[in-house]
Amino acid sequence: MGDNTGAKNQLPHHHVFDVSADGLPQAGSKCFDDDGRLKRTGTVWTASAHIITAVIGSGVLSLAWATAQLGWIAGPAVMFLFSFVTYYTSTLLSACYRTGDPVTGKRNYTYTDAVRANLGGFMVKICAWVQYMNLFGVAIGYTIASSISMMAVKRSNCFHNSGGKNPCHINSNPYMIAFGIAEIIFSQIPDFDQLWWLSIVAAVMSFTYSTIGLGLGIAHVAEAGSFKGSLTGISIGTVTQTQKIWRSFQALGDIAFAYSYSIILIEIQDTIKSPPSEAKTMKKATKISVAVTTLFYMLCGSMGYAAFGDLSPGNLLTGFGFYNPYWLLDIANVAIVIHLVGAYQVFCQPLFAFVEKTIAQRFPDNQFITKDIKIPICGSRSYNLNLFRLVWRTLFVITTTVISMLLPFFNDVVGLLGALGFWPLTVFFPVEMYIVQKRIPKWSTRWLCLQILSVACLFISIAAAAGSIAGVVSDVKSYKPFSSSY
Repeated sequence: MGDNTGAKNQLPHHHVFDVSADGLPQAGSKCFDDDGRLKRTGTVWTASAHIITAVIGSGVLSLAWATAQLGWIAGPAVMFLFSFVTYYTSTLLSACYRTGDPVTGKRNYTYTDAVRANLGGFMVKICAWVQYMNLFGVAIGYTIASSISMMAVKRSNCFHNSGGKNPCHINSNPYMIAFGIAEIIFSQIPDFDQLWWLSIVAAVMSFTYSTIGLGLGIAHVAEAGSFKGSLTGISIGTVTQTQKIWRSFQALGDIAFAYSYSIILIEIQDTIKSPPSEAKTMKKATKISVAVTTLFYMLCGSMGYAAFGDLSPGNLLTGFGFYNPYWLLDIANVAIVIHLVGAYQVFCQPLFAFVEKTIAQRFPDNQFITKDIKIPICGSRSYNLNLFRLVWRTLFVITTTVISMLLPFFNDVVGLLGALGFWPLTVFFPVEMYIVQKRIPKWSTRWLCLQILSVACLFISIAAAAGSIAGVVSDVKSYKPFSSSY
């Protein structure tokens, strides 16, 4: 679930319109859109960039491991399957950005707005729960991933300096705490539209480390002069029959996680200018970005597997271990950490905003919750300090950090997140909303096909979740809390 949404153009409501004789806003205003917000300026290319940034995240690093569990035939086939499902359901979801007419209908600014407009009631609660639990999980996954990369830098330098004589055992906790402190500082950025610069930095970083991982995989294969791996994946013997089944299921979850960006699709679509209709532009952007991502994933997963075979690591960059050029790996690992610092914020901001809005509505007269204290920064600029925001966001970061220190298994956590978020957010809600929106009659061929797709994906999700839970259970057996070291 990749990582980065770009600036979510959630501009304040400016109610300044070109007003016609009857006192209503005119549609043809130069500065404002039909909903009274400043004109959106997004294009196919900006939307594609946002999606690619959101999708190519730390999930790409577990793809060599996932390919190794499934083998040369099933690995790429499953990636194609997920890319097709993601593309298809994204086009269904993009049709739900406007309710009613696709060109002039009422806009839905967020995923939950779209669910509220199309399905209403109880479904909105379920969607919000799944979405926010997923974002909370992503925060934990990113904390673990960043500590793994920081330790990889420390270990590779330690190995290099000792000429490989020192085993360099390191505890991950200080690194998780350091990441947590950075997030406490960044989480005081009040809201999304002030995050755009962090988003751009994170995007550049994700391409940096993915490309280094890919390049090292190619170099590793060229050096060995042969491709490792087999048609059916990891061989029985390296793992038991049961382990192979569970790990294959978990690989499905990892691949699903690497593709998931439905959580933020509507928010990205809300940055696009019209005409042509936002749905048309979004379909094009989805096609471009899913194609680019799939190509990239195929290369990273395949080259990683070709380089390491059955021994493909859970995180591609830690697998090259301590080979030279060790400084190149350090650059890649530092890029991951910087990317994850930004990505954590991008994914947590919708959750922060939701909690703060809900609490402020419930206690409108509470000074602690609603009052902003102005702190002058430089010249005429000031920072609005809100005590509730300060306390709640700090507690949130501390909670995710402590949970990460308790459960430092990157792969299993990634697989579980992918499994839990994939079916409801990527398949079920888009399909159900599309059926309502297009008034597709029950039991018609089209309705049946959509339901079959949804049920098939539900089974994949359940299998992937089971595989990841089995992985966590086997990790817990050999593990002491707060003392993980590599």
